[in-house]
Amino acid sequence: MAQATMKKIAMSSACIMVGITRRASARSLATSGKNLSAKKKERELPAEGEITKSVFMSQSTDIYTNLALEDWMYRNMDFSNHHVMMVWRNEPCVVIGRHQNPWLEANVPLLSEREIALARRNSGGGTVYHDRGNLNITFFTPRERYDRKYNLELIKRALFRGFGIKSTINERQDLIVRDKYKISGTASRLSRLTGYHHCTLLVNANKADLSKALAKREHGIQTNATPSTPSPVANLAELDNRVTVDSLQTAVGYEYLRTPALHLGDGGQDMISKQRGFQFVNPTDDWFPGLAELKNELQTWDWCFGRTPDFTVSRNFPVPAELLAPSKVYSATEELVINMSVVKGLIDDVTLNIPPGFVESGFHGEASVITHLKGKRFTSEALSALQEAMLTRHMNTDVKKLDEKEQFVAKCFDQVVNTI
Repeated sequence: MAQATMKKIAMSSACIMVGITRRASARSLATSGKNLSAKKKERELPAEGEITKSVFMSQSTDIYTNLALEDWMYRNMDFSNHHVMMVWRNEPCVVIGRHQNPWLEANVPLLSEREIALARRNSGGGTVYHDRGNLNITFFTPRERYDRKYNLELIKRALFRGFGIKSTINERQDLIVRDKYKISGTASRLSRLTGYHHCTLLVNANKADLSKALAKREHGIQTNATPSTPSPVANLAELDNRVTVDSLQTAVGYEYLRTPALHLGDGGQDMISKQRGFQFVNPTDDWFPGLAELKNELQTWDWCFGRTPDFTVSRNFPVPAELLAPSKVYSATEELVINMSVVKGLIDDVTLNIPPGFVESGFHGEASVITHLKGKRFTSEALSALQEAMLTRHMNTDVKKLDEKEQFVAKCFDQVVNTI
């Protein structure tokens, strides 16, 4: 794909030569900002005319690799006189913000079933779905020259110049078409020296898969985690079938290169010729030493799930009449209530409020349930611990499976930890 994209760029109407960045030059660009000295006074940044630009094109389609590359550049590169726009795409995945709850934001059981990656990025903002029909863009600058409005206006201009598509920027700084359809979300990260703003553009993403992956369900979760704001979405290809990920990458890339670094002018072909152009980058340890370590951290359970802000869960489940003691008449529906607190993705406390009719019918596993569940992950790992706890009371008998009442409790618990 990378070679095909490069061929299209080279054959386009622009007059600059674009080539694959050699390893040495990529590494020199990447390492130019190492060992930046800490300065308490305000930095003196170069004038606009001294700043050059590059469009980096990641050769990976793995979400963890691309997030690691983004983070590596943020930590190690000096963007004082060299601004960078990175373009990248991924295989199907769901990406949540740094302060979000994955069980609230995504259909976690479905992702597991379909082997769709779930990733937590380092920036804030809401949850997004990626597949090969998305173009992801990251703008890197010094912190003092971080300008989200500039970046979004640049994309707007590229859409209109390249395809005649009109878009607007709403109050949440999303890109909108036809007055209400979202084509791009946005998020950012800032340090003392560096800032980046990134967004994803929907080109021809699978909207059915997007809807299923981000489906909201009954979960009973209470939390202070940052929630996403659902919006109707549209693919750019629905507006103009000429828009593909490759053609959009080219259009936005050239718009970036023809635009002065600090204001929204149009330098045209003359400015393009002064830039560093399009460069393929290979996100490996050979090019970016230490990248593998960053990637490994980003794909751990402790990062993706364990960094979730603390939350509580409360769910009520009507008990079927056939599981209640038959000798009593009940004035209301008898309910099993499961309450749980979760800290760092692990169950910290759990209580079962068991209706009298259910207790009288023979269920008496509450104490062992609480003991066995503390410290377990808020996943099917906890369900397994629950089933094991209830089975322990059968150890001195010939019964080797859960009875109907225990199966009902396990089914309810499954719906809690899998948020079905």
